[in-house]
Amino acid sequence: AEERRGSVVRAAMCEFARGGYYGTSTEAIAKRVGVSQPYLFRLFPNKQAMFLAATTRCMEEIRLVFEKAAEGLSGEEALGAMGAAYLTLIAEQPDKLQMQLQVYVTVAAAEAAGEKEFGDLVRAGWMDLWDTVRMPLGGDSAQAGSFMAYGMLVNTLSALGFPPGHRVWEGCWLSGSTHGAGPCNGSVEPPPQD
Repeated sequence: AEERRGSVVRAAMCEFARGGYYGTSTEAIAKRVGVSQPYLFRLFPNKQAMFLAATTRCMEEIRLVFEKAAEGLSGEEALGAMGAAYLTLIAEQPDKLQMQLQVYVTVAAAEAAGEKEFGDLVRAGWMDLWDTVRMPLGGDSAQAGSFMAYGMLVNTLSALGFPPGHRVWEGCWLSGSTHGAGPCNGSVEPPPQD
């Protein structure tokens, strides 16, 4: 059952990344996994639980990418490595970028409707990301904030489909400092667009 649950979470992440929370049916998730809808509801009590599990998995996988990239590094080297690793992740697994964007939209809609559970879970996951980035920087919140802000810029440019080499990528750096390493238009290319 635990293995099947993992398959459902992976399938849910793919489906929610494409259609968002409100545009994805549990039928589509069941079909992707190759199980019946009633079987899904033996593993998860409802669609919201599936979305929360997919969100948790997506955020944890991104956090682990940052953690692994920064292992044994600090400061500018860690920032450059984490930036490069993130660009590679969203280029190779665009569902991670799409899922993040769907999560932010869903949180806004859910909280506007008075449902706080989505936002609470996402904020907790985001704080784990923040701390993972901040630690190799010696706890420097300003550098971590710059890195995360540029990550959101990368998310936006990638989601809008700006191709590598486009002028909007010029000067985009992910290191979090004005003299940093890891330019998007140098050794680290922005993610390719399908």
